[in-house]
Amino acid sequence: MTQTQHQGASIAFKAVGKAFQKPGGGTVSALENVTLNVAPGDITGIIGRSGAGKSTLLRMVNGLERPTSGRVLVDGRDVGAATGAALRGIRREVGMIFQHFNLLSSRTVAGNIALPLEVAGVPTAQIKPRVADLIARVGLSAQADRYPAELSGGQKQRVGIARALATGPKVLLSDEATSALDPETTQTVLALLKDINRDLGLTIVLITHEMAVVRDIASHVAVIDGGQIVEHGRTYDIFAAPQHPTTRSFLSGVTGVTLPAFIRHRLSDAPPATGGDEVIRVTFAGEHATDPMLALLTTELGIAVNILAGAVEEIGAQPFGNLLISLPAARGAEARAYLERHNLLTEVLGYVS
Repeated sequence: MTQTQHQGASIAFKAVGKAFQKPGGGTVSALENVTLNVAPGDITGIIGRSGAGKSTLLRMVNGLERPTSGRVLVDGRDVGAATGAALRGIRREVGMIFQHFNLLSSRTVAGNIALPLEVAGVPTAQIKPRVADLIARVGLSAQADRYPAELSGGQKQRVGIARALATGPKVLLSDEATSALDPETTQTVLALLKDINRDLGLTIVLITHEMAVVRDIASHVAVIDGGQIVEHGRTYDIFAAPQHPTTRSFLSGVTGVTLPAFIRHRLSDAPPATGGDEVIRVTFAGEHATDPMLALLTTELGIAVNILAGAVEEIGAQPFGNLLISLPAARGAEARAYLERHNLLTEVLGYVS
């Protein structure tokens, strides 16, 4: 299979705002003062709830939406100001895959992948080998002559990915590309996107409402809420120490950070006058992720620890552990100081009596 190496493009959102006209008059703001830089070759996840503005932001990268204020730059070129041939040139460098595949039912796998090449005016003699190469890359050589109705959801999304790669883009945009897929198929599609990023060097920007997708693929993450970026950085750093309530909400249920209901409903902010337990989140990051620190805490300080929930994952090729524990409130400060001396992160979630 022919390998074509591309240099991914940088993407910069500079104080971007977007307002839409209301049917009855006036405007509604979808984005406000969004500033975000995506380095060439990075995989950046933009996560937010429905209506947060993430799809609007993504569509500005290829000019499907234009900012009301600010600028969107792809390799230094202002997408919002581009028109005609300049805009078409940018769009050829920005491939896009969609949640619902958007395949033509009347065309085969090969025919769907060939479409953007035909539209771009590529000679027929060059299209056939290019399509064959893309079909092989996404693992669909045996399905080349099948129609979308004959394919599974995962196979349809692979066609969509191959089609997005047809014009040799520098940027790949993913618009909730896995949200219509089952978990197992989602993992195979994410693995394919990681392979494409590694082999072709493409810059990938994906939007999602699933933190697990960000965990499994993204090197960087931006959290959008109410049309604003409320937190962004390396995925590992955001998982290790989320700062914004929206980020913490998305992290609930990922890497064991959800308190059992019977504890959560009894939790209070104030420590009990006597007795009771302190509930703590302990984050085991990097080289300390697999250290037996709780066993050492019990052995060396004699503090009994109750594990409420937890897991050890891998994020960005680094081990990452998150445990929710309870221990006697009277010794909480002593226990936290011990753990922090060993470079673990701790956070008091509350108290139960």
